[in-house]
Amino acid sequence: MKIVTADAHLVSGYQVEARAKEHRWTSDVPAAEGGTDLGPTPEEMLLGALGACTAMTLRMYAKRKDWPLEDVRVDLSYAQDQIERRVALVSPLDADQSTRLLEIANKCPVHRILTKPATVVTTLVGSPEVNTESK
Repeated sequence: MKIVTADAHLVSGYQVEARAKEHRWTSDVPAAEGGTDLGPTPEEMLLGALGACTAMTLRMYAKRKDWPLEDVRVDLSYAQDQIERRVALVSPLDADQSTRLLEIANKCPVHRILTKPATVVTTLVGSPEVNTESK
């Protein structure tokens, strides 16, 4: 199980400090939305997770196949309930290899989380027990 903790009390305004293992990062909202813009928004972090996962998955697959993949760039945007992902491969790959890597992009773990319905169970801690389940 992956564990990430997000704390809003450690910082000011809308900033939230997240922690996983020994790593820490800050999320915030733009000043126009009442934040201080000291970190990416949660939506930007989600897109970043998908981009990072996609690039890592493609590099791992190409390495396992001993394909000459030199670099991967993933640009993402989100609008109107749709994520657009543009993948650029820097390599002397042939058309079949490039097509296969595009298929593999859809198999990265974050892509699977986003496209397969997940259940989120929320429990209020430190108060009378209240649970909500959302799909």
